[in-house]
Amino acid sequence: MGVSVGEETRFEMNHTAEEGPKERRKNVIWFISDQHRGQAMGIHGDPNVSTPNMDWLARTGCDFEMAYSGMPLCSPFRGSMLTSRYPHHCVPGHEYPLDPKLPTVASVFREHGYETLYLGKWHLDGFHESEGRAAFHLIPKERRGGFEKWLGYENNNSPWDSYVHGDMGEGEVMKKLEGYETDALTDLLLQYLDEDRERPFFAVISVQPPHDPFIAPPEFMGGRSRGSVEFRQNVPSLQKVRDRAAEDLAGYYGMIENVDWNLGRVIRKLRDRKLLEQTHVMYFSDHGDMMGSHGQFRKMTPYEEAVRIPFLIGGEIPMDYGTRGCKAVKRVMINHVDIAPTTLGLCGIEKPDWMEGFDYSFCRLNRGETHDDIPDSVYLQSVAPNGGPDSVDQPWRGIVTRDGWKYVRFHGMPWLLYHLTEDPLEEVNLAHNGEFREKRLELEVRLREWEEKTGDFESSRIVREEKV
Repeated sequence: MGVSVGEETRFEMNHTAEEGPKERRKNVIWFISDQHRGQAMGIHGDPNVSTPNMDWLARTGCDFEMAYSGMPLCSPFRGSMLTSRYPHHCVPGHEYPLDPKLPTVASVFREHGYETLYLGKWHLDGFHESEGRAAFHLIPKERRGGFEKWLGYENNNSPWDSYVHGDMGEGEVMKKLEGYETDALTDLLLQYLDEDRERPFFAVISVQPPHDPFIAPPEFMGGRSRGSVEFRQNVPSLQKVRDRAAEDLAGYYGMIENVDWNLGRVIRKLRDRKLLEQTHVMYFSDHGDMMGSHGQFRKMTPYEEAVRIPFLIGGEIPMDYGTRGCKAVKRVMINHVDIAPTTLGLCGIEKPDWMEGFDYSFCRLNRGETHDDIPDSVYLQSVAPNGGPDSVDQPWRGIVTRDGWKYVRFHGMPWLLYHLTEDPLEEVNLAHNGEFREKRLELEVRLREWEEKTGDFESSRIVREEKV
């Protein structure tokens, strides 16, 4: 099958860690934001935003510049993130529940003696907001993904009016967060880190920002206004598109800078508690936001602004300070199903057979490994479109290859074909250009291999029929 690389692109590590006495396993923190596109970081060249803490993680750890949201929508991504199963095997669409019988990465960590904590946005219980406000929907213990401690909410698009419920070990509570959501949730994580414990921990903080509505605390607006935003070059000159994009982006960048500030608070707390070198800090988002690129907004499209996400692993000081753990990290294509096995691998835990993703922990650990089976492409899906505004209301499937090709089709019809190496802004669609017919057919074969490998074709057909 055409989904793995051969000898000519083997990944080899340059340093071998010395073996010593068995140590306590490392801690892990997932810091997850919502709707932060991968282009919107200082280290990735966005002139509108300053992200010193994300940039520090990238420079002293691993910056996966080709990280993707395999299905750019909150619930499906989160299901795959926790289970390492593709959306058609766990959470195929918006407001679909995660089957509580499915094991998660938290289940595996608990089996290996870890304390597990989840804070913040969940969006995996299948609550329909047409029936009421999701912030007040109570998620039973058995549907909290196997986490030992859990304090969160189903969904909430109101960062100044946030509520959490759950059990931190002292019984069920429900309370309103004081102040801005990201700040308040980070306060809870810092309190947790101040506790003394004998066991290693796996802690998740999941915040709604920078998801719309794009309202940042005033101190993070930095004098930014709609008139000061620099657009990406693929935002069309249509005035109504630019007006909306400018208004949204002014708040969006302020929210990202607030997320970055809170990430810095976590890093400083770990340093103060002498935990930084014992903890892998992972920052990523569930998908991006179009923000006017190609005249579109929000997610659910396969364009780079929607599917490319930040994905950073840092914290523990690398062996060669100031360098990344693997020279090939720029060419590593990490997807949502790869997050759980990579996290386990960072802690020396082998991924269970039921996980479908790949373990990329070698990029961080400097273990002297060689890998010649790394996927050479990522699989993109829209299994069950939510049909809402600012989204593509048809199912689609696609791939992005390491050599820079993106191919996407609707059922039975090619849609998009871009050579990202030459056309990173996706301005010239080659899908129906006869000159590229052979390339399109080649990529169609590879896409079908992904469908076969993941068992997606039958599942996607059933989902389409059910939605008609």
